[in-house]
Amino acid sequence: VAEDDSGNRSQGCSTFSNQEEDSEEEPKLKYERLSNGVTEILQKDAASCMTVHDKFLALGTHFGKVFLLDIQGNVTQKFEISSVKINQISLDESGEHVGICSEDGKVQVFGLYTREGFHENFDCPIKVVAVHPQFTRSNYKQFVTGGNKLLLYERNWLNRWKTSVLHEGEGSITNIQWRANLIAWSNNVGVKIYDIGTKQRITNVLRDNVSLRPDMYPCSLCWKDNATLIVGWGKSIKICVVKERNPTEMRDLPSRYVEIVSAFETEFFISGLAPLADQLVTLYFVKENSEHMDEEFRARPRLDIIQTLPESCEEISSDALTVRNFQDNECRDYRLEHSEGESLFYIISPKDIVVAKERDQDDHIDWLLEKKKYEEALMAAEISFKNIKRHDVQKIGMAYINHLVEKGDYDSAARKCQKVLGKNMDLWENEVYRFKTIGQLKAISQYLPRGDLRLRPAIYEMILHEFLKTDYEGFATLIREWPGELYNNMAIVQAVSDHLKRDPTNRTLLTTLAELYTYDQRYDKALEIYLKLRHKDVYQLIHKHNLFASIEDKIVLLMDFDKEKAVDMLLDNEDKISTDRVVEELADRPELLHVYLHKLFKRDHHKGQKYHERQIGLYAEYDRPNLLPFLRDSTHCPLEKVHFLFFKRVYKL
Repeated sequence: VAEDDSGNRSQGCSTFSNQEEDSEEEPKLKYERLSNGVTEILQKDAASCMTVHDKFLALGTHFGKVFLLDIQGNVTQKFEISSVKINQISLDESGEHVGICSEDGKVQVFGLYTREGFHENFDCPIKVVAVHPQFTRSNYKQFVTGGNKLLLYERNWLNRWKTSVLHEGEGSITNIQWRANLIAWSNNVGVKIYDIGTKQRITNVLRDNVSLRPDMYPCSLCWKDNATLIVGWGKSIKICVVKERNPTEMRDLPSRYVEIVSAFETEFFISGLAPLADQLVTLYFVKENSEHMDEEFRARPRLDIIQTLPESCEEISSDALTVRNFQDNECRDYRLEHSEGESLFYIISPKDIVVAKERDQDDHIDWLLEKKKYEEALMAAEISFKNIKRHDVQKIGMAYINHLVEKGDYDSAARKCQKVLGKNMDLWENEVYRFKTIGQLKAISQYLPRGDLRLRPAIYEMILHEFLKTDYEGFATLIREWPGELYNNMAIVQAVSDHLKRDPTNRTLLTTLAELYTYDQRYDKALEIYLKLRHKDVYQLIHKHNLFASIEDKIVLLMDFDKEKAVDMLLDNEDKISTDRVVEELADRPELLHVYLHKLFKRDHHKGQKYHERQIGLYAEYDRPNLLPFLRDSTHCPLEKVHFLFFKRVYKL
C-alpha cells in the first residue's frame, strides 16, 4: 500500500504483502486496506465521502447509499438516501445523530437509533452539511448546510425548524467544519469562521491561487483544537489561531480575531489534512511531467507527516500510497479523515479506503529485526515488555543469538546466552549441543550456568573432555573456575590420568590432577603431585587441610623445595610433627638438619637440647660463623666435646 520515494514498498498489513523500504529511516506510519464489507461495496459502487467516529465509520457512495461500518469494515447498517452521489456525512460527538446531504438536494438529519429528525428536499445540490457537535443535547438542535448559501437550521420550542442565512454571494460552499462554537467554511473566495455564540463572523482568509478551479481542487479544513484551524488549498497551507480581542480595541469589531501563525507552500496539491500531536498529516494529490511525454500523468497519492514552521515546514516522513485506480483519480476524489482518539487516518478514494496508523512498539521491533538490529530490538523489547503484544523478549534474544552464530561471532553469541536463556535448562542444553555441532564448545564454556541453576553433569563433562583433547590450559582454567560438584569428579580424574600416560611430565595436567584430588579429599595424592612439581600451593594445601600426618615422610622433599618455608611450617606446628620426628627424617641430610636445628635454637635455646652436641658438628661443617655464638648461648654442650671437634677440624685442615 505504501511506497517511499524510490518506489520501494513500506510496511503494511491485512490482505496484501509488502516489504520494508530500503531506507535506514524507520517509517512513522503503517497501512492496511479497509476490507470485509467495504471490498464488496466498492466493487459495485464508489466511495464519495466518509466520516469517522471513535466507535464506527459512516461511508457515503456515488449511488446514494450510506453504510455504517465497524472499524474492520464490516457493514452494521445501510441507508438508502438517494439515487445520486452522497456529498457529505456529519456526526455529532456522541455518534447518535447524523447529517447527510446529496447531489440531488436531499438533506437528512436524524437519530441513528430513532430515525426522527429533519428530512428535506431542496431544488439545488447541497454540497456539505454539519451538525452541531453537541446535537444530541436538547439545547443544541442546530445544523448548517452549504450549497449556494450557508444556512443555519435551529429547532425552536414548538419543535419547528427555523432557518437563517449566515452567508451567501461568493459561489458554492465546498467544505464546512464545526468545532465547539466555531463554524469554518470555504467558498470560491476563501475561508470564513463564524462564532455561533456571539453570532459574529470573525475572519476571511483569502484563497491564494485563484487560477485553480475550486471544484477540482477543493479546500481542506481541519480543526486541531477548539481555537486552531488548519487550511489547505492548492499547494498552500495556513494555520489560523482564533484569539480573544482586547476589550479596549473592540468598538464595532468582533470579540475574536484570527492570527495566521504559519503559512507556507507545499510541493504537491493538498487533498486532506489531519493533526498528529504537534505535527501535521497531509494527503497530497500528485501530478508529474514525464520527460518523454507531453501530458501530465497522475502518480500515487502521498501521505506525509510534516512539522510546521512559521514560514515553511520540515518533512518527517513521506509515503506514496498504491491505492486502487489511482491513475484515474483527481485531487477532488481523495479525502483524509481521522479518529482523534486512536490516531487513525483514513485515506478515502472512489475505489479504495486505506487506513494509516501510528506504528507501535511491536512495529518498531519488527523494523529493527528486519534491519538486523537485534541488539536494539532486544533492548526495546526489554524496556517495553509490558506493552508489546506480538513479540517475546526471549524469542528476540534467540533470533539475536542465531544471527551472531550465522555471522561466526561465536563468543558474542555465547555471551548473549547468559542474558537470553536465563534459567531455562532446556534452552541451555539445546544451545550447548548446537555449539558442539558447529565445533564451538569452547566459546560457550565460560558462560555456562554454575550457580543455583545447573545443567546435567554430562553437559559439563562433555565440555571438559573437549578441552582435554585440544587445550590443556583451557581445561585447567575450567577446573579452577567450575565448582567440582558440576561434574563427576572421578570420571574426569580418570580422563586426566589417561592423558598423563601419554604425557607423564606435563605440568598443566599434573597440577590439574592435584586440584581434582584436592576436591575429592584425596589430599595425600594431591600433596605428592605438588611436591613433585615443587608447586607453591603445597604449603597452603597442608595448612588448609591439616595434612601434617601426611608429610612426616615427605619432610626432605619439602625442605628441598623451600627450606625456609618448610622449617617455619615445621616449627610452627611442633605439636603435630615432633622435633624428634623431623630430626629422624633429616638424619641422612645433615645440611638440612642444620638449618632446622639452627632455627629451632634461635626460637628457644632450651628446645632440642639433646641435639646440641650434634649441632656443634653441624655448625663446624656448615656454619662456622655461628658456632661461637651457639657455644656461648648453649648450656648443654660438654666442653671436652667442643675441644675434640675443634682440634679434629684443625688437624684435617
